[in-house]
Amino acid sequence: MTPSAADGPATKGRSRRNFAGTRPVMDDVAKLAGVSKQTVSRVLNDNPSVRAETREAVQAAMRTLGYRPSSSARSLASGRTRMLGVISFDAARYGPASTLTAINTAAQEAGYLVSSIALDTADKDTVVRAADRLSAEGADGVIAIAPQLWVAAALAEAHLDTPLVVMDNELGAGIPMVTSDGRTGARQATEHLLSLGHATVRHVAGPTGWTSADRRAESWRDTLEAAGAEVRPPLIGDWSADSGYDLGRELAKDPTVTAIFASNDQMALGVLRALHEAGRRVPEDVSVVGYDDIPEAAHFLPPLTTIRTDFTDVGTTSLRILLNRIDDPTAPQPAVTLVPVELYTRHSTRPPA
Repeated sequence: MTPSAADGPATKGRSRRNFAGTRPVMDDVAKLAGVSKQTVSRVLNDNPSVRAETREAVQAAMRTLGYRPSSSARSLASGRTRMLGVISFDAARYGPASTLTAINTAAQEAGYLVSSIALDTADKDTVVRAADRLSAEGADGVIAIAPQLWVAAALAEAHLDTPLVVMDNELGAGIPMVTSDGRTGARQATEHLLSLGHATVRHVAGPTGWTSADRRAESWRDTLEAAGAEVRPPLIGDWSADSGYDLGRELAKDPTVTAIFASNDQMALGVLRALHEAGRRVPEDVSVVGYDDIPEAAHFLPPLTTIRTDFTDVGTTSLRILLNRIDDPTAPQPAVTLVPVELYTRHSTRPPA
């Protein structure tokens, strides 16, 4: 009788059938490897007490049988769901969206799924409901992308009973915070324009109450004061190109304005258009610096000098710290982790005419 395809080696990526006609289970692996079911469980959960030769025998049996442990079985064995929660606000913006993508990618590589909750408002009740939902789902840990000051207060009252890492906000109470180094970035942008010979730098700021906007505005002001330059009131935008355009029209009316630092690239784009329509050339008449280095920044006209934020690094660093907290809740973690930023000089800045 000619053997069928089902009698041959397992197709790569699929499990063989055992003698009972079902997919192989942990007992089958234990029997083939000559160990107990408990030992197989320890190998699956990377228990360091398993000897190297035993681990190799179990893994060889898994490969031979095409055994794939179910997520539920691993959860029961380890006491974990292998699921992480993410609470995010304003997730449509480039920074939070890029950070969330990095978290998802890094979590998958670490063997975790991610349950994300994007909130439009940051009131206490909304945050508490999100935290309760993630707790009910059994999240092993939670990352909160919390760019607004009032989000911290809401998170503090949510009383999450699972390891937590917060981005852009300080909660204290031993909860780690990860953020890009906005103060350094704003200082680099302002010093760059001053070093070119501009007498002062006007600032198109992000909305009040956003931690990143507040840090950048504070650093811009401190840098001007340290240089003995005039500090004019910042113009407050809402992160959008439309707000940058409206504020740029105001700045374009002032012939003394020769340098502008915008708190993100979208507002810088609006400023560029407003200056162009007013007949103010960039960079011949006015130099402009943005922030974030969005993918389109290099294709603005002119290409935009900006501060590059590595949002992938922000996301992966947050995940690494969270996994460390899950593995050992008592291990010390840094209270604040700053992800470095970098000035990218393109063609939108030059010495004043």
